Amino acid sequence: MYDNILLPTDGSDATEATIEHATTLARTYDATVHVLSVADSRNRFESPSSGIAPEVWQESELERAENAAQAALDALPDDVTTEYIIEEGVPDSVITDHASDADIVVMATHGRTGLDHYLIGSVTERVVRTASAPVMTVRADD
Repeated sequence: MYDNILLPTDGSDATEATIEHATTLARTYDATVHVLSVADSRNRFESPSSGIAPEVWQESELERAENAAQAALDALPDDVTTEYIIEEGVPDSVITDHASDADIVVMATHGRTGLDHYLIGSVTERVVRTASAPVMTVRADD
């Protein structure tokens, strides 16, 4: 039923909650877990008065994405087949694109509400609405 499990990670503690679920699915179905980390291409701090230079932002985001993917790979058990993908772009769009090659997406919810949710939005929420594969959401506090 599930041969390819997509596990997006942003390096936050919320990802830890998804590892157990992805591992259980991978072991049950002898599936491969594809760890995906996206270097966000949108520099929200680029401006003449308060900015981070585009090159600095890009380098920082790539490093964060690589560290996030490595942390998830390290947390997955050795008996689970894994692959990893680092890609630049808008996180929900990249995840949705990769979901078309997955049988299921397992991702965390950060539980933002109110103003944080309004200002930052929810990558998970957008993926749930647009992904072609089923999306299993895992609360960060599980």
